[in-house]
Amino acid sequence: MPDESPPSDVLSFDLTCQRWLPVQYLDGTPGLLSIREVFEQAGQVRRLIGDVPTQEFALLRLLLAMVHDALQGPADIDEWADLWADDDCFAPLSGYLEKHRGRLDLLHATAPFFQVAGLRTGRDEVFDLNRIVADVPNGEPFLSARMPAVGRIGFAEAARWLIHAHAYDTSGIKTGVAGDDRVKGGKVYPLGVGWAGNLGGVFAEGATLRETLLLNLIAADTTDLHVGSDDRPAWRREACGPGATAQAALAQRPSGVRDLYTWQTRRLRLHFDAEGVHGVVLGYGDPLTPHNRHESEPMTGWRRSQAQEKKRGEALVYMPREHDPARQAWRGLAALIADRVPGTAQGSEPAASLRPGVLRWVARLATEGVLPRRYLIRARVVGALYGTQQSVIDDIVDDQVAMAVVLLHREHANHASVAIGAVTDAEACVSALGDLAGDLARTAGRAPEPVRDAAREAGFGALDGPYRTWLAALGEAEDPHEQRTVWQRDVYRIVSRLGRQLLTGAGDAAWEGRMVESKKGSVWLNSSLADRWFRGRLNTAVGAAFSSDAEAADAAGGTYESDSDSSSPKVPV
Repeated sequence: MPDESPPSDVLSFDLTCQRWLPVQYLDGTPGLLSIREVFEQAGQVRRLIGDVPTQEFALLRLLLAMVHDALQGPADIDEWADLWADDDCFAPLSGYLEKHRGRLDLLHATAPFFQVAGLRTGRDEVFDLNRIVADVPNGEPFLSARMPAVGRIGFAEAARWLIHAHAYDTSGIKTGVAGDDRVKGGKVYPLGVGWAGNLGGVFAEGATLRETLLLNLIAADTTDLHVGSDDRPAWRREACGPGATAQAALAQRPSGVRDLYTWQTRRLRLHFDAEGVHGVVLGYGDPLTPHNRHESEPMTGWRRSQAQEKKRGEALVYMPREHDPARQAWRGLAALIADRVPGTAQGSEPAASLRPGVLRWVARLATEGVLPRRYLIRARVVGALYGTQQSVIDDIVDDQVAMAVVLLHREHANHASVAIGAVTDAEACVSALGDLAGDLARTAGRAPEPVRDAAREAGFGALDGPYRTWLAALGEAEDPHEQRTVWQRDVYRIVSRLGRQLLTGAGDAAWEGRMVESKKGSVWLNSSLADRWFRGRLNTAVGAAFSSDAEAADAAGGTYESDSDSSSPKVPV
């Protein structure tokens, strides 16, 4: 039976019909849509756009929970294929939203969306919205247009930050709320960040929001994904009280992705008037430990943690693989596309890492022929980096890697191995560039580490665009190994150019050189010898891509000089 609408004199913000979801249309223009409109126009929308990238991830998971629940599936790959072929596949959402609109009202008197009615602290404190608005840097107000605090926001923005708080709220000591038996001295001590804050978030992005939703809509019969019979989102469960749900009940959950994507990690209550939201009460909600949740959480990669195995006394522990904000997503491609990376050379050893479940699902779609092998997706990576005992968000990661689904295809492993090998080529050549910078610093008596790191950063920066372009086109190749040769030549050319720039700027001190210690003892190191070592390392890394010395010299933009002290081919100097 549908929930009744509130009386006309009661404030309401019905998320099903009020516009609060920011989107980007296919022509690049922005818009603001209700949940109902998002599903109706999903084929014309390019993507969701959050106030911060992590907000987009949290909002996408909310919509996925709705689709899973409204469709009660998909049960298997055949049901999914029917949805993919049906332009009106989200039509059942209209009746579903109507049925549950009372629980999807941000301001509902007794069961407000993602909140606890009447939530209060022991002293009836109401806090600034800084507690949930994550684009206000803690202690750095001058980096935000909202300085120094958030006084008031509209209902649409409040709804987005509410969802984000459940997903990414910081840890730390929080003021206790009345009725929570975890309160000690008016406080609750740290219980961890919001669930998504534990993750190195990953999702598959298509050409439209419709495709993105479907690509991440994993069938219930998927291996290594737990979907229980009681899998329900938060709005179809009993409204939360101020404290944590009973431990006995939590022990059986999450019961599936609908439960997990809407997990109530916090207890919140917005304070508002007719003009908008002006305060919040925020406390801890239902705890959820991240270890060994790989069969419940498909939107992150996983790594084996021997440290946690020892600490917990368990034989096998997998932890979410977090993102490194200093490393481009393509450099971690193996963790995205390799099915399982073995822990050791022995096949019986558990996998050292597991790729995200959503990409395993896309691999299945490609392998079973539901998606054409040249269909292009973007593997989006999103995550929060916390600092100071997880009490602040220091950085947010947002990156993507475009690839054809053939790279995930189980029967076309050559494409994946070539793509991963190409990253290895880049790493080796950039390492050679860094060593050149370090050697040039040593010729002048300077510390090598700072300039080595700067050169490596410049090297990866220069290869970033070319690699992404090369990878996106790899799916078109009949022989991927030929394309690796093309890539190796490009890397050689790009890194050689950067090496020449370092040598040109090294100065007279580097040309004259000095005596330094090397692996073979003391040696007179100058820019000429540093260059020779650099070219030798490049040849070792990717020199096989050239059929002759002349080709390599042409790619490097130099001439050749014999190197009688090395068994490697002649190198350009």
